[in-house]
Formats: sequence, structure tokens, C-alpha cells
Amino acid sequence: MGKTIRQLSEELKLSKQAINQRINSINGFRSKHTYKVKNHLEIDNQGVKMLANFGKQKRQDRQPNQQDKNDKNDKIDHILLKQLDVKDQQIANLQQALDQQQKLQIATVTENHRLKEHIRKLSGLLEPSSATQQQQSNDKDDTLSNSINAIHDNDENDKQDQSHIVDEKKKRIHKNKVNKSWWHFW
Repeated sequence: MGKTIRQLSEELKLSKQAINQRINSINGFRSKHTYKVKNHLEIDNQGVKMLANFGKQKRQDRQPNQQDKNDKNDKIDHILLKQLDVKDQQIANLQQALDQQQKLQIATVTENHRLKEHIRKLSGLLEPSSATQQQQSNDKDDTLSNSINAIHDNDENDKQDQSHIVDEKKKRIHKNKVNKSWWHFW
């Protein structure tokens, strides 16, 4: 013989609403484990056992779910750890490349300083010969000034010759003008 919801709620020390919630949460419970007697609903013995063990069943259902969650979390942690390892390797490679770049930069600066020092030494060797170059430059200047003076003298002679020729032409033109005046035609 079954029990009513009121009897079951007193036995399990739950409210009638809690019993109804348990009944509704189990699929097909009403059709399989309940029947109507006069004006009230009765639950068979198997249904009573199910409702009494409902809390235990829920906990058992939750445990596999919790285990699944733990497994998923472990998988996610494993994936994240792998990604961290990859990122650490990438950072190490970038750090190594940066170190190489810095070493090359230092070597280039050192080489530049060495070459500048070498150029200074060479320019120091050229300083005494610089006086020779100065003497040669002065000789060239003298030669140029002599050439310029000669050209200048030639130009003055040419100008004098040209001015003499111009004077001659002016005299001729003047004679011709005197002769060609209009009153001479009369």
C-alpha cells in the first residue's frame, strides 16, 4: 500500500511543496509511481523509496558531474601550461636575438672607433707633408698670378691698339663729314 504526499512529507520531514518538486523533477514519476485514491494522490512503495533517496541520488548525479568538471579543468590547465611553455620559448628566442643584436652593435661601434683612430694617425703622418703641399700651392698661386698679369698686360696693349684704331677712324669720318657738308654742293 502507498503513502499520500502528506504522510511522506511528515516521514521525510519535508514540506508538501518539496515533495511535489521532487515528483516533478523525476521524468515519468507520476505515470509510473502514483495513483488516485478518492480525493488524494498516493505514491507506491517504489516511488516512496525513490523520493526518500532523492537527495542521495542527486548527490551521486552531482559527483560524476563534478568529476567531469575536474577533468575539464585539468585538460584546460594542461593546455594553458603548454601555451605558457611555448610563450617562454618564444621569449627566450627573442631575448637571444636581442643579445646578438646588441653584441653586433657594440662590435660596430668598436670598429668605428678603431677606424677613426686609424684615420687620425694617418692624418698625423700627413701633417708634415702638408707644408710641402702648402709650398706647392703657393708656387701655383705665383704662376697663376704671373699668367694673369701677362694676360692683363696683353689686354691693355690690345686696348691701346684698338683705341688708336678708333681714333684713326674718327679722324677719317670727321674729314668725310667736313667734305660732305651741304654748302659744299653749291
